[in-house]
Amino acid sequence: MTVYLVLLIASKVLKGIGLFIAYDLLKLIPIVVFLFLLKFGTSVPLVFLQKPFSSGPRLSKHQWFRIWRHAVLGTVISFLWIFGLTLCGPLRSILLFEHNELVVIAAASAFFSSSGGGGPAKARGAVFFLLAVVSLLIFDHDEKLEQEGGEIHHNMFTHFFKNGIDILGWADHKGGVLLLFITLCLHSGYNSAAKKLSVEIGGAKRLHSLSTMLQAGVLWPWAFFVFFSTESEVQSWFYLLFPLTLVILFVGVFDFYIEGLAINHLQPIKTALLSPLAIFSTAIFLSMTWTHPYVTSVTSMHKLSEIITEDHVLSAGVIFSSFAFLLGTRMLLARGRAAKGNFIGYNPAGLPLYSMSSEALHKTSQSVLSVLKSGLRQILEDADSRKIFYFLCINLGFTFVELFYGVWTNSLGLISDGFHMLFDCSALVMGLYAAIMVRWKATRIFSFGFDRVEVLSGFINGLFLVVIAIFVFAEAFARLFEPPEVKTEKLLVRCKFMLLVIILAGVFLHVLADTMGSVGVIVSTLLIEHLGWYIADPICSLFIATMIFLSVIPLLKETAVILLLRSPLEIDDALHRALDKVLSLENVLSFREPHFWSHTANKIHGMVHIQVATQGQEQRIISQVTAIFKEAGVTNITVQVEKQSYFFHLSGLGASPVNISQFSRQSHQSSDFFSIKAV
Repeated sequence: MTVYLVLLIASKVLKGIGLFIAYDLLKLIPIVVFLFLLKFGTSVPLVFLQKPFSSGPRLSKHQWFRIWRHAVLGTVISFLWIFGLTLCGPLRSILLFEHNELVVIAAASAFFSSSGGGGPAKARGAVFFLLAVVSLLIFDHDEKLEQEGGEIHHNMFTHFFKNGIDILGWADHKGGVLLLFITLCLHSGYNSAAKKLSVEIGGAKRLHSLSTMLQAGVLWPWAFFVFFSTESEVQSWFYLLFPLTLVILFVGVFDFYIEGLAINHLQPIKTALLSPLAIFSTAIFLSMTWTHPYVTSVTSMHKLSEIITEDHVLSAGVIFSSFAFLLGTRMLLARGRAAKGNFIGYNPAGLPLYSMSSEALHKTSQSVLSVLKSGLRQILEDADSRKIFYFLCINLGFTFVELFYGVWTNSLGLISDGFHMLFDCSALVMGLYAAIMVRWKATRIFSFGFDRVEVLSGFINGLFLVVIAIFVFAEAFARLFEPPEVKTEKLLVRCKFMLLVIILAGVFLHVLADTMGSVGVIVSTLLIEHLGWYIADPICSLFIATMIFLSVIPLLKETAVILLLRSPLEIDDALHRALDKVLSLENVLSFREPHFWSHTANKIHGMVHIQVATQGQEQRIISQVTAIFKEAGVTNITVQVEKQSYFFHLSGLGASPVNISQFSRQSHQSSDFFSIKAV
């Protein structure tokens, strides 16, 4: 096992090196020509080693047609993969594309399967996997890739792709992230569908060798045309021979054979877990050392040093995405708990028989999509939540328009206001689903129910808003000294739409801050348009950041107090009076450990120990104490009754009983019952 484990890790390290070399070679060689050389060079050793024409069963015309179709689809997917590599660079391409089809299919099942796709763990894994892609799309900023993006647009496909990305206002490598993710999904389905064909024709190796050879044949006319119709940037093909050979061996040959061995001896799941860990680590290490002279001399790229540039920049988005991918992969490939049964004997054929409980066969989970559909249905059933949902849709659509225009026009005011509204929308979403979760019954694990989900969601949203406010404030402060140019002619169109949304938003008092922020953006836009005051944009951003920060402080304070189980101040006097009433009850000697806290914003829980005389009736006293605290505003109270004889019994056993008379004196002498006892 250790040998195959070492071989698997070594093959992934070599594949990472091969992809970094390939990225540099693609700066000189057109994509189609490079892909033809890769497929042709890979098919030569595969055909020599596998002998696909002489080994295995004779192939029918229908099987040849299916192999040809498999090769054509493989050519398209390979072209998209290599094109994505030129857009994103090897580091981000490895993070996005080097995943086993088991992982992708498990994630798709968790999102879309009605049976839940394997339970809550796999649903969480799918969310982490998708979050990793989104972090590369939003939080990864690679200025060097953005600057070099225009060098690859030299054919019809890249021209259309470039125009499509320009319409969205994205950098090329952002479009490459989306392209590689789509290609990964296509590749996973492609590999999964090919398993049946590989069994029919004699194995996966035979199919791969024949398909690779046919892919080279499909690419040959196109590569020949491109090679002779475009001006070559290669000064000497002799210097490219060695690095091209390394790419063919590392990416095309070694990885295929060694991964097949690992799957057979280490099992597919273990291989799918270890492979991304090995190649991700290699990619991150190479991104930091690729331009070192020693590395370039080993790969013989020192003779082509002009194409090796420092464009493998690590960012927070890349680091977060790496961990999210690995964590999501681990969750998606985790084995579920097998249902256990009782052995009851053997059937007439000699096979063992087990009895399975109905609990083991009961469906305990749903897919993420099913949960969302169920939640949406419950939201639309209630009139109040339905109105909030409709407003949320309008506000969310406007938010994305605002963010798009902010990036397009370089307006920090629009971007900051857009993020403010985005987090407000997320607060509404979490609030709506929290309202649904509140209705869920308490479980064995969550014995208090799910009432506090709403409080927790408010606290998390508050923290995010504070982070956004600090970021916007810092950026706006820097722009005060060097105000950038803002394209106001596009902003005026957006402002007209903003006025309509403000009118709609005015119906809801809780979005007053959003309205004020939007008004600030309109005012700054008019000042820039008519007076040329570009400083109005950072001033507006400072105003919005300050407004966000000040408006979120009460929310953080309120939710933090609830989460910290603080005694509610609003009924402090009522609790004092309630405890005095308890002491005045017949047969009540004292009390101890009075704890009262806010369970939610409108629910107060409490507990108290009551010492009573021996002749006191426990149920009557519990009923009286409960009624007193209910009147004081406590929604749920737990009363523990302790008889006087119980303490005398403890004293006789030599224990250290609680001194009842001391409790009585403390309760009458102290006017602040919460100085020590309250939570």
